[in-house]
Amino acid sequence: MLFNSLAYSVFLTVVFILYWTLPHKFRWIMLLAASYYFYMSWNPKLIILILITTVVSYSCARLMEYYSNQRGVCKLLLTIGVGISISILFFFKYFNFFSDSVVEILKLFSLPVSEFTINIILPVGISFYTFQTLSYVIDVYNKKIKAQSHFGIYALYVSFFPQLVAGPIERSVNLLPQFFKKHTFDYEKATYGLKMIAWGLFKKVIIADNLARYVNLVYNDISQYKGFAFILATVFFAIQIYCDFSGYSDIALGSAKLIGFDLMKNFNSPYFSKSIKEFWSRWHISLSTWFRDYVYIPLGGNRVAYSRLLFNLFATFLLSGLWHGANWTFVIWGAIHGLLLICEKIYNKFYKRNENTTNVIIDVVKICSTFVVVCFAWIFFRANDVTDALYGINSMFYGIGEPIKYVFSAFGLIGLGKVELIKLVISVSLLAVFDAVHLKTDIFKKINQWNMFSRWAVYTAIIFFIMFTLPTDNSSEFIYFQF
Repeated sequence: MLFNSLAYSVFLTVVFILYWTLPHKFRWIMLLAASYYFYMSWNPKLIILILITTVVSYSCARLMEYYSNQRGVCKLLLTIGVGISISILFFFKYFNFFSDSVVEILKLFSLPVSEFTINIILPVGISFYTFQTLSYVIDVYNKKIKAQSHFGIYALYVSFFPQLVAGPIERSVNLLPQFFKKHTFDYEKATYGLKMIAWGLFKKVIIADNLARYVNLVYNDISQYKGFAFILATVFFAIQIYCDFSGYSDIALGSAKLIGFDLMKNFNSPYFSKSIKEFWSRWHISLSTWFRDYVYIPLGGNRVAYSRLLFNLFATFLLSGLWHGANWTFVIWGAIHGLLLICEKIYNKFYKRNENTTNVIIDVVKICSTFVVVCFAWIFFRANDVTDALYGINSMFYGIGEPIKYVFSAFGLIGLGKVELIKLVISVSLLAVFDAVHLKTDIFKKINQWNMFSRWAVYTAIIFFIMFTLPTDNSSEFIYFQF
């Protein structure tokens, strides 16, 4: 059941009505049933994996609290809880990748070996709910939180439908208490949620899906394209993946707000970042903070020798790349970001900046240069394999000796006409203006302060624009569903 489908709008409406109609003590039951139904709409059998992960993490946490004075027992339980969850994730997501990699390495040494892969499907959302249970078990072990005694509420924490499939990766300290709170209907919060859903759908359906056709055209048959067409497709992908994923997050947060819940913000205008470090404080915030708290800091974080600090940084982003997918392209993507952050660290160590001074031109240069290097890394993220990525990089400046032809021939090559280009320019311009303004003020709250005529004038204009730019294709999956 896709967020950008009629089925989900019906589902959310039913959940909304039932939630605010039922007494508080029955609401968690309805939400748990709805969340399981939501997940089973993809594949009913895969609910077994969520149940196993839920039971194991719940049991280990409860036992750790019971044996809290016996550190050795708690370590064993932590190992079991983390080990089983990671093993399930590894088997379904990484087994074939590692099997193929081992075979290729052995072949390099001319060792006789036969390929061994298993025909398995990747359960949707497995990386997200696995990381959510891991953080819970680790926090209980470190005594940051108490183990949840109510199994049903804990099961709801793992499977809460707005953020089950693609995050944000919630922390138990934020989400669990909200299931016990007796929510009362808040009109302003509900309308705020509807605005977030509408904006998320705009980003997904109008921008991401329209850009996807040109990105897929180039990247799925990359040997047929070179020069500026490849650069254009890469920039389009940078915008596509942002609108696709942040659009999902907006719909998730908006859906939760409709029933009184607050999920963590996952994006904060990342393409206005002035450095890679700032980019990662604004992009997929729930994942970047998860790796900071459960990988980087346990490795020693900033409290170690400088060389070890740089290693910790690189290792964290290498793992982050691997988290995204079982392909060397994702590993390289993570390594690129790790190396960029190391370069920034070293540069900042020897060049002390005065953060109190501002220079508009320098800020624009920083934003543009950050966007360029992020786009370069996206090449590996989007390419089907490393060979395709290297081909694109090697051919991106083909024909640059004739700059006018180099640029304008690319539009015809990918079939981007004037009308489609104008639509995209308007859509992306709206996105850029929104993100720039939203950095300083909450636009959704501002809209509520306008008079009724102004509000509905804007709503009407947006509705007509959506109708004019709506893709003719059917609803498409969100990119991060594959992770």
